[in-house]
Amino acid sequence: MVDRSAEGAEGTPFTMDIERGKVREFARAVGASHAAFHAGEHPVIPPTFLTTQFFWEAAEEGSNPWERVAMSQERGMHAEQEYIFHGPPPRAGDRLHCRSRIERIYEKQGRKGGTLTFAVMVTEFRDAAGALVAEARLTGVETSKPPEEG
Repeated sequence: MVDRSAEGAEGTPFTMDIERGKVREFARAVGASHAAFHAGEHPVIPPTFLTTQFFWEAAEEGSNPWERVAMSQERGMHAEQEYIFHGPPPRAGDRLHCRSRIERIYEKQGRKGGTLTFAVMVTEFRDAAGALVAEARLTGVETSKPPEEG
């Protein structure tokens, strides 16, 4: 069951170094063929590359506050992922300073009579000067009832 007291929880800051080879590997893996993702010493990241933040968070104790949400593994699921860029996307060679927080936990009535509990985690990506470069918004949802066995 989702722990509503997790709302507002922040992880510790972590850094994310954008590496040329990893940008190219990611682009190939997701079928992103645009030349900007492959060319030169400083290719631009594909928008969904920011998902790799989880590898960087895993290396930094306390940086991912999602575990505090305590969403059920049986009834929880990934509902939405959004990336917002506040200027040009990062490139290989950039170092991003990141921090994740649980922005909001809320409920909605489901169509089949159960309550759905949503949790939204926002990760901010900032450049060396502290300017906001991008945000990743992850939304998870937990159903009030376990899935029926069929």
